[in-house]
Amino acid sequence: MDEVKQLVSDIKKKQLAPIYFLMGEEPYYIDKISNFIADNVLDEAEKDFNQMVLYGRDISVDDIVANAKRYPMMADRQVVIIKEAQELSRTIENLTAYAENPLASTVLVMCYKYKTIDKRKKLYKAVKKKGIIFESKKMYEDKVAEWIRKVLVGQKYSITPKASQMLVEFLGNDLGRIAKELEKLQLILPKESQVTPEIIEENIGISKEFNNFELRKAIGERDVVKATKIINHFAQNPKDNPIIVTVTMLFLFFSQLLKYHGLSNHTPKNVASALKINPYFVSDYQSAARNYTMKKVSYAVSVLRDIDVKTKGVGSNADMSDLLKELLVKLML
Repeated sequence: MDEVKQLVSDIKKKQLAPIYFLMGEEPYYIDKISNFIADNVLDEAEKDFNQMVLYGRDISVDDIVANAKRYPMMADRQVVIIKEAQELSRTIENLTAYAENPLASTVLVMCYKYKTIDKRKKLYKAVKKKGIIFESKKMYEDKVAEWIRKVLVGQKYSITPKASQMLVEFLGNDLGRIAKELEKLQLILPKESQVTPEIIEENIGISKEFNNFELRKAIGERDVVKATKIINHFAQNPKDNPIIVTVTMLFLFFSQLLKYHGLSNHTPKNVASALKINPYFVSDYQSAARNYTMKKVSYAVSVLRDIDVKTKGVGSNADMSDLLKELLVKLML
């Protein structure tokens, strides 16, 4: 994120704001920024007396203000970091008076995870005027694979499109979990290495053969034997392969296939742009489009909606294994 890079750059240059209000549904960047401030604003000798970490569940807004108003000892500034600040959501507006006139020698960092403060109220306006408001939004899954690639490139690694897609399908858009898995890989792989499906399977435990990506491809190619093997594997390992994830992934695939049929220009570049997919995967859609007419794709979408309802126990008592088999049979008709 460009905004994160700019924040980090300013902090490195000691261009510091008196308040950083870090909020939003994606905790990854909130942790990244607050940890960077904790590690880089003060030197080690200054941290003993001038850096403190407090937790929202243990304190009040008055406690935050009291600590923020304290002057630094033998240093130019102090850093006060409030973790889990969302625990103070009922009284957070009481921070307004301090935010309107913050102490210049204090860097107050509010880590307000999974929520946002009301942008119409005084606190938001005061912090925006005197400090930094950063909203960390959940990343859409179609953006995560590119995020993975950029993270690894920044660390002098590369990754194949299939390997990054495996991570997305297994971990979703939880950037924190993905980052931890990438860090594990970096511990065992030398710089300039390429992360492949084989490496993912061996070190993270995601099967390169039995996963939603391979199921989608098998269904698109109408490869009944391969698709059946994958479905049977899912049925035998339901905890690792929840049906809701499979149904969601296939619904997205067939919805995109509808868009593909509606395009007048089927060149790889245009398809990748229109469907917002990696060009590497365009051939999968081209193959599926030959096997599924628009009428069949519409039927597939209807089937997936019906199965989704049944997974929630509406109109059916079938278990996951039976629903998966029903899904496959109807999609392969």
